[in-house]
Amino acid sequence: MQSDTSSSTTVKPEDQQPAKPSVDLNQQVRFKSIDGRLLLILPSETAHREENDPPTGSQWTELWQQLKHRINGSEHAWEPDTEVHLIAGNRLLDVRQLQEIAEALTTAQLHLRRVQTSRRQTAVAAATVGYCVDQDSERNTLNKTPAEKATSQDDPLYLQTTLRSGVEVKHPGTVVIVGDVNPGSTVIAEGDIIVWGRLRGTVHAGASGNLKSMIMALQMEPTLIRIGTQMARGPEKPPAQFYPEIAYMTASGIRISKASDFGKVKLWQVRGDQ
Repeated sequence: MQSDTSSSTTVKPEDQQPAKPSVDLNQQVRFKSIDGRLLLILPSETAHREENDPPTGSQWTELWQQLKHRINGSEHAWEPDTEVHLIAGNRLLDVRQLQEIAEALTTAQLHLRRVQTSRRQTAVAAATVGYCVDQDSERNTLNKTPAEKATSQDDPLYLQTTLRSGVEVKHPGTVVIVGDVNPGSTVIAEGDIIVWGRLRGTVHAGASGNLKSMIMALQMEPTLIRIGTQMARGPEKPPAQFYPEIAYMTASGIRISKASDFGKVKLWQVRGDQ
């Protein structure tokens, strides 16, 4: 007498359904609305490149195709004339690529307003075109004390351009501008601010609390000037003659002196227990 045996079915390889590849959103171009702001988030660079290495054509082509797909997607319904903040991260972008991104956004009635990046060359390109710039430090500062944050700075950011009204530049180090800082523009630096031109906008040196930071300009006419936590207004009337000047902290507040006299001035030394 034969015993019953359970039947089994063999699945042929061609009958198996292929697994759907998982999609890593961090490697995709994305739009995201936060606190009433529309963010355009670019994927991070996967391979390390040096600061001045240009992006490869294939990388930019893939990024560009993703961007056009997101802009043309029917799931989005943006209000006309919406401002966009580009979160570029560590991706290296030049002037031409930033302009192409801006033109693509314009077709959807979106306007590129600000660029946030950790790459110095991208920050320079964005400021050159005339966008507001936030340059982030790639170092982790979450566990640092306030004193460490005040003294920990990135390398200087050099900009050879004039900042027009409405442009803001933020950098976790010293900012050097070869050009003018026009009224309505803003420079915020955790280090010093050096303007090889006319300073007529708003500047904030030592933004993390460093009262030893200084502000230097060939022609000092700031709308508002800040060093650390201290603030001062610019002169109401311009002087009869301009000289290169330096703004710095003293025991009585912010002082502006001629650069030629600065070496004679005894600086206020900020003690750690003050």
